[in-house]
Amino acid sequence: MLKRILVVFICLCASFSSSLAQDFSILWKDHFSYNAIVDETRSESKLYAAAENAIFSYDFTTGDIETITTINGLSGDRISTIEFSESAQLLLIGYGSGLIEVYFEDDKTVLSVVDILEKITIDPSIRGINDFFLFEDLAYVSTDFGISVYDINRLEFGDTYFIGPSGSQIPVEKTTVANGQIYAACSMNFGIYTASVDNPNLIDFQQWQNIISGDFRSIEMLNDNIYALRSNRGLIQVVNNTAVNIQTFNSLPVDTEVAENRLLYTTPTNVYIYDDGFNLVAQINPIPEFDTRFTSAMLFEDDIYIGTEDFGVLATETLNPIEPLEIRPNGPLRNDTFKLDILNSVLYTTFGDYDIGLNPFPLDSRGISRLMEGEWQSKPFDSILGARSLTNPKINPNNTNQVFIGSFHDGLLEFNDFEATTLFDNTNSPLKSIILPGAPNFVSIRVAALTFDEDGRLWTTTSLVDDALSAYNPASQQWQQYSFEDAIQDPLNDEQGFPEMAIDRNGTKFVGARRNGIIGYNETLANPIKRFIGLENGLPSNAVRALAFDQRNQLWIGTEKGLRVMFNSSEFFEDDITVEPIIFLENGLARELLENQFITDIKVDGSNNKWIGTADSGVFLVSPNGQTIIYRFTKANSPLPNNTINDIVIDDNDGTVYFATPNGMVSFRAGGSQPVEDLESAYVYPNPVRPNYDILGFDDLNDITKGIKIVGLTENVNVKITDIAGNLVAEAQSRINRRSSDIGYNFAIDGGTGIWNGKNLGNNVVASGVYLILISDLDTFETKVLKLLIVR
Repeated sequence: MLKRILVVFICLCASFSSSLAQDFSILWKDHFSYNAIVDETRSESKLYAAAENAIFSYDFTTGDIETITTINGLSGDRISTIEFSESAQLLLIGYGSGLIEVYFEDDKTVLSVVDILEKITIDPSIRGINDFFLFEDLAYVSTDFGISVYDINRLEFGDTYFIGPSGSQIPVEKTTVANGQIYAACSMNFGIYTASVDNPNLIDFQQWQNIISGDFRSIEMLNDNIYALRSNRGLIQVVNNTAVNIQTFNSLPVDTEVAENRLLYTTPTNVYIYDDGFNLVAQINPIPEFDTRFTSAMLFEDDIYIGTEDFGVLATETLNPIEPLEIRPNGPLRNDTFKLDILNSVLYTTFGDYDIGLNPFPLDSRGISRLMEGEWQSKPFDSILGARSLTNPKINPNNTNQVFIGSFHDGLLEFNDFEATTLFDNTNSPLKSIILPGAPNFVSIRVAALTFDEDGRLWTTTSLVDDALSAYNPASQQWQQYSFEDAIQDPLNDEQGFPEMAIDRNGTKFVGARRNGIIGYNETLANPIKRFIGLENGLPSNAVRALAFDQRNQLWIGTEKGLRVMFNSSEFFEDDITVEPIIFLENGLARELLENQFITDIKVDGSNNKWIGTADSGVFLVSPNGQTIIYRFTKANSPLPNNTINDIVIDDNDGTVYFATPNGMVSFRAGGSQPVEDLESAYVYPNPVRPNYDILGFDDLNDITKGIKIVGLTENVNVKITDIAGNLVAEAQSRINRRSSDIGYNFAIDGGTGIWNGKNLGNNVVASGVYLILISDLDTFETKVLKLLIVR
């Protein structure tokens, strides 16, 4: 019977990727969605469900859930099929790219198998893995080019069968073995092929016989009876190599399985369960409280586990399908995360988007998700007042329960206490719609960039209209609008939109435009607007995608063709303003940082380092002056599920960095934090430092799994560490002793966090004892003393 108590237990483990892979679970965390199920399989004790690009297992007995993600070594690509081998205790994972990954249940590791993915004789468009069929010690891998054989004990490929006419490559959807014959169901009207499974020369296409014509989607065997599904919804039984029509489904099944001596055919609205005589023994109909489409189904004893597009796995009894149990790990609404915002460790994410030319069509009807206290909560589309193509969320710093979200078609959405309360559009606000000649009834209000100023006003940009800049005061509920007419003559034809905005210390709004570089606006000036474009001014591209002011009020600019810095942004309205590239030396040669890279986002952390996202090259963390690349993360060396970075945010409380990609979100514990206002809450950890905490004497302060941390520092401090007799052991000062420095400090300060590796001024590991940490704020002269015990 189905367990009605669901216990969620998330297990993060080390992994392989072609060989032993790095254990990412210490520094990284995944934030994948498990709502949309692609495929299911099972062992004797567990259900395995593939959810787009991650997998979770459900223990039938205990109800425990474990996840398998990029943290564990998965690629992060979209999964096409999975199959569990009971004899080998491993899970086969197939991808549309041709990649195969093997997950070993005993030690929770992952092996990447790239033979098909990298096979140069196969066109990349037909390398996709359609299905695994296990027979004896072999996995018959159905692909769009034929059948490959994988030995699950030796973990290596054998032969590949090109079974089409004259040995051509044809798409095989599924295989099965019965009565000593292997059967292959082929699409594109190639029909069903068969051959003796013991034939040692199956690599010879002439050994294969085309027995039935037609376009097939699957083939299954139950008690040596063969059933094949045509694309026209017709089901046949293969009898003596001929087709016997069985029935026609009302809609084409999207999944077929054999489990518990039953045949399962899953359509988007029903699951049909047949016995070995093809008698209908049970039927699952749409479940009223779950408005979704079915994607797969699996049986365990008398219970059925139905994969869905929106609710993960729904589990119920086959003969009494009521009160279904939702089974899935906690996660956001979707994986295609687009924009983020975070404040006080509460994170919001949206899933709408626009293309490279800022075109929101086809419009997205999606919801929003929030991460708070380690739990994801979501609002589906039917709860957000009809706002489509949601882009940038922005939390009100003066009222953190209030969030505004730009819709790139319907205006500006206001949330209060995680409930949609108001949708501002052209009927209830000054926000303007695009005016298309000849289409007077067309309404599209494309709100993109959002940011708050020091006075609590929300500034927004609206694309393709004259009054492109708006200010809204949530406290007074008053609007103000400002025209870009003096900078852009024809907003409909001369500009595609304004995806980014940043405000400097003087209150100047710097707006990134798709065609017009940077628009500067300061309503307090006599001439409030200025356009900054062109190679003559240093911009490598007039398409500006990212803007960020650092702690020195320098404007970092990300364009579609590289990175620039405006070092004197306070003089923007002067005539001689320019922007400059970051030039560094590599092997004695001058190089430009991120030359010709499509920059998607820039964020500045508490230590004035810059996190820079790109369109296809992953993430870079560079030092405050850009001369040193501290980290570079890609799919190849990190759990990033995609090298396209849509957005980055940093949790100022603990320095955790979140990366939004089209394939899901992951976060990295960078180890720094934002400086605080005073030293009242400063503390040191671990304290005491015990012998089993093996951190003392390490060399790399960027390894945040190690080191003694001093948290809660103000912006400009000096920290001395002395022994109990007052002898100086180590010393660091903000902005001088940086852990990313090439000098290799033993003690450094990253924003609001100090990190010490336990070495003294003589570069020796300190002895056991009590140590004093003397903190002095160099601006306010506030001081604080902490005590630290080290036991070696």
